[in-house]
Amino acid sequence: MQNAWLLDETSLFFRFGIALLIGILVGIQREYSFNNTETEHPGIRTFALMGLIGCASAFSSDLIQSPLPFVSVIFVVGAFFTVTYFIGAWKGQSGLTTPVSALITVLSGALIFWGKITIGIAIAVATTVMLSIKPETHRFVRHLTREDLYAILKFMVITAIVLPILPNQNLGSPPFDVFNPFVIWMLVVFISGISFIGYILIKVLGTQKGMGITGVLGGIASSTAVTLGLSQRSRHEEALSRSFALAIIIAWSIMFARLMAIIAALNLELAALLWQPLLIPFAAGLAYALFLFIIHRGVEKAEMSVSNPFELWPAITFGIMFTLILFMARAAQTYLGVGGIYITSFLSGLADVDAIALSLTQLSGEYGIGLSTAARAIVFATIANTFLKGMFVLGIGSPSLRKIIMPGFLFLMCASILAVFLT
Repeated sequence: MQNAWLLDETSLFFRFGIALLIGILVGIQREYSFNNTETEHPGIRTFALMGLIGCASAFSSDLIQSPLPFVSVIFVVGAFFTVTYFIGAWKGQSGLTTPVSALITVLSGALIFWGKITIGIAIAVATTVMLSIKPETHRFVRHLTREDLYAILKFMVITAIVLPILPNQNLGSPPFDVFNPFVIWMLVVFISGISFIGYILIKVLGTQKGMGITGVLGGIASSTAVTLGLSQRSRHEEALSRSFALAIIIAWSIMFARLMAIIAALNLELAALLWQPLLIPFAAGLAYALFLFIIHRGVEKAEMSVSNPFELWPAITFGIMFTLILFMARAAQTYLGVGGIYITSFLSGLADVDAIALSLTQLSGEYGIGLSTAARAIVFATIANTFLKGMFVLGIGSPSLRKIIMPGFLFLMCASILAVFLT
């Protein structure tokens, strides 16, 4: 707890001011949500006072070195909203969202006084966001299938149950002591989580807003899946080939940004070497996508059905693939030198660019592969991956899709090859 006697007036005014502001923030959302109703509901003033009440009660408790003022305020606020809830329920207007929001505002105000300013503000902002996205969350739940629910439960199992019990130590004999069950499974969770978030965004936002948003969200989930799915659809819906081409090019571009974000989260030194090489193909892809958008503006929008990207067996398969690539890269480094790493990266990139990128990120920090070598090898993997996706379009897509995609594909391949010389 913060000692109130040691705080000067400036610090006190600052903390009470922050508590007031977070109350106003939550209050604005509550008042806006009830804007079209005739009944009175707590709004900006009430929630602003709630923030101040929380801060003042924590201040009072610290002054007298007793939790009684703070506990009493929580009890009184809770009792007030309990009575209000039952009165509303009697009138057929029951709802717990506003009382719970008020209690969170009081607690956030108290946290801010106690010096936990960042977490207090974060809780208030998170509360406001959750209150504001009510239509989207309801739409998401309405579109959930039983398979989606099972996928969420599986993701929770591999994250909260399996991951903590795995040993966090390297196994095997040098130089092949690269198998760390905890690290490998954590990366499985990481990649699965990114794909799962992309899938949830598609569920929440939908694809009716056009192929542009489909390409962005599909690129987060799986640019290869987007390429295969839309290429196949183009054979039956050739009139939409221009829209499909836009989504595919955007998804290819987002893959480079997604890869950069993954590497930056794990190894900032490697990311510093890769941001320029990955920025070139990313910018080239977006430039061609913008060109397509401008010259084909007004093309009919299409809807893409996206299946849940998280299943337990594909996640396990990714872990096995990651482990095998880890061993192959280590063996290539030991017996073939740098050239072996590049060959392994290119061949692995044909299957999965994430697996080889994560393997090299792991090896570059601990097992002697130089950062520049790892960076160049990752670029080789992106070249292979982009090449394969281009072959999918040329082999599966309709003639119209192939014609539209070809200039962008060649432009992106040239940009990717140019990126090799910058690593």
